[in-house]
Amino acid sequence: MAYDIEEIRAKFPILLRKIDKKPLIYLDNTATSQTPRSVVDAVVSGYCDTKANVHRGVHTLSQEATELQEESRRRVKDYIGASSVKEVIFTRGTTEGINLVASSFGSLFPENGEIILTVMEHHANIVPWQLLQSRRPDIKIKVVDINDQGELLLSQYRSLFNDHTCMASFCHVSNVLGTVNPVKEMIEYAHSKGVPVLIDGAQAVPHMRIDVNDLDCDFYAFSSHKMYGPTGIGVLYGKREHLLRMPPYQGGGEMIAHVSFDGTTFADLPFKFEAGTPDFVGIGAFPKALDFMEEVGVGKIAEHEQELLEYAEAKMREIPGMRIFGNAPHKSAVISFLVGDIHHYDMGMLLDKLGVEVRTGHHCAQPLMHRLGISGTVRASFAAYNTREEVDAFIEALKRVIPILS
Repeated sequence: MAYDIEEIRAKFPILLRKIDKKPLIYLDNTATSQTPRSVVDAVVSGYCDTKANVHRGVHTLSQEATELQEESRRRVKDYIGASSVKEVIFTRGTTEGINLVASSFGSLFPENGEIILTVMEHHANIVPWQLLQSRRPDIKIKVVDINDQGELLLSQYRSLFNDHTCMASFCHVSNVLGTVNPVKEMIEYAHSKGVPVLIDGAQAVPHMRIDVNDLDCDFYAFSSHKMYGPTGIGVLYGKREHLLRMPPYQGGGEMIAHVSFDGTTFADLPFKFEAGTPDFVGIGAFPKALDFMEEVGVGKIAEHEQELLEYAEAKMREIPGMRIFGNAPHKSAVISFLVGDIHHYDMGMLLDKLGVEVRTGHHCAQPLMHRLGISGTVRASFAAYNTREEVDAFIEALKRVIPILS
């Protein structure tokens, strides 16, 4: 079936907006994607038709809301290839998923344990480990560097493992460089050394089909809002053997079996890690985002985005003074760039006046910016609904603002 871009765009009401009387060109998809009407309708229905707290009532609304949440868990389990719904934990997003692992699984690390990260990590996969380190000063963090193309130095990665290594944690796809890391190979090597692996999949799941059993990762975290779904929810996949050993991340309702002032016993998986009232409306609507991706075809979305990436980069390289950061052969639909000495904030502000929405700044990756010797970049990123015509308009907007800012 042909990729019907107009049919896809018609599903996203926000694409009809104008910015300063200019058609909206939304190129900030790495930060968050837009939401199709089907997801919005499901959220509205959750509030209007079935709003009641989950797992806590015998009445009809509670039962219906609970079924919507648990059906979502079943859908996610199938979508990522997990072995059991007990391995699917709902969180507030990738960040909470990583914090959960760092806090809970990290509490099991042996004395003088070492954690391997990479220089391209989002702050969400750096700061939680530093917080663990602040509680456990014996813990040491080691960092894998990149080459000039933006690829990880795999020989260095392998060299960092030793008898003290207790965790490796790295992104599947860089949110700045777009580099698609060889995570399966990296996981295999870590496991050969007896080391578990957490994958930050926030930038991967929107663009490729993930099979956690095939990857054999120990943990995999991602967010709904980057894959056309509701905001404020995410998923942490964890191997059952690890989750059973881990203490709860938070305490409260839902995650208990029995509470007394003499002690508490905890609920079975996955509820042990889901304290309090979740965003059950968002969780219940999440499958509609999965429906959208499956109906269009994740492979077709990736192919479309790759075509836009190659088309845009070719056009951009014709612009004098253009510097693109991240030129790995395997790259997702992200372009981080600077032009001459123009400040990224200035560029972003003027592009906005022409209706082009891009991200500017350090992209929550300050260590990577330091490695690149810059303070930040302009970042354009593509999704299923972007078009070649939008790329052309983006290029023309660049050509308009560059002389002004130069």
